[in-house]
Amino acid sequence: MGRIEVRDLYKIFGPKPEKAYEMLKKGASKDEILKKTHHTVGVANASFVVEEGEVGVLMGLSGSGKSTLVRCVNRLIEPTDGTVVVDGVDVLALGKKELLSFRREHFGMVFQHFALFPHRTVLQNVEYGLEVQGIDKKLRSEKAMESLDLVGLAGYQGSYPDELSGGMQQRVGLARALTLDPGILLMDEAFSALDPLIRREMQDELISLQKTVRKTILFITHDLDEALKLGDRIFLMKDGNIVQEGTGEEILTNPATPYVAKFVENVNMSKVVTAQAIMRRPKAVAFSQDGPRVILHKMDEENLQSIFVLDKDYRLRGKVYAEDIATVIKNKEKTIEAILDKEVKTVKPDMVLQDLFADLATYPHPIGVLDEDNRLLGEIGRGTLLHALDDFGQLTSREDIGIQEESYVGEGQNS
Repeated sequence: MGRIEVRDLYKIFGPKPEKAYEMLKKGASKDEILKKTHHTVGVANASFVVEEGEVGVLMGLSGSGKSTLVRCVNRLIEPTDGTVVVDGVDVLALGKKELLSFRREHFGMVFQHFALFPHRTVLQNVEYGLEVQGIDKKLRSEKAMESLDLVGLAGYQGSYPDELSGGMQQRVGLARALTLDPGILLMDEAFSALDPLIRREMQDELISLQKTVRKTILFITHDLDEALKLGDRIFLMKDGNIVQEGTGEEILTNPATPYVAKFVENVNMSKVVTAQAIMRRPKAVAFSQDGPRVILHKMDEENLQSIFVLDKDYRLRGKVYAEDIATVIKNKEKTIEAILDKEVKTVKPDMVLQDLFADLATYPHPIGVLDEDNRLLGEIGRGTLLHALDDFGQLTSREDIGIQEESYVGEGQNS
């Protein structure tokens, strides 16, 4: 069961939504319903799940329904039909008092506009939610200071909002939400009002903060780059419908509709696609117990210039190169320990391709892709990377990623 579960949710704005709802169920479009009934479809048959500790991103253009949908989750807007379950509780079944209590206990909300009290200090703004709950002044001050420290504002507790930059004010808003220690953060276009540089800083801050607090976050944005950077899963909306959900990589590489394909067509794929998505299985590997002649035979069979060496549990020990193993055999040595390169370049499966460019530009052999236990999952050579970028239609020349023509020749033997 997910932390947030939304099933078959509808929201139609207007005094008598029943007729519009029936039209919608029969396949009428949002525009057709507006023309015939003067009712507006905000959300249409939306279903999604956000798991514990996950950042789920609702994204789409203005008017797509994303802000309406997030407000249906905590019932700031009453849905027309459907189901919303949060932490196992049917939110739509709660009475008014129960709902108010449930919101305070389970949700923190961060808005696009900071909504800070100008006459209160930073500390007093951050304390406000606990103050409303009647928490002791000393305890709420302690909790507020902890939150300010988390968002990098320790030392600013005595300042007033108009003395802070936009980014710092948004940090105050985030600290205010965190002080209540909610299990779930609802963030509606939280960074949209910020300048681009400050916005990127806040995105980085949220990523860093999430590593510490591990909140379940439902984040709203119209910015695809922001969604790709922050989201564990993305729910892409159009006309109140969720037209595709998946990881950023899934949406970019397998768009479900022409609309989605158009939406993502200008994205720099190298910033999103990961090493795991393009890695290849090595043609051959060696093991610690293999002797020099066995390893040379494996390399000759596949025409390899280098080979990964693994232990019996398939953990990477290092790499051996063709020119070195020939010398070992010539000298009649029995092991490859003397020539085992233990400083092999490796990456994690979730590293994006853009971060591979520098290493592959200077390292003539395939880079190993390792899991958390140092086991070899696959390899990426220059040829593999170039073919992947070419498949995405985003390679104009090898010089674009710092790989020169002469350094590429012959590398395909190992890629």
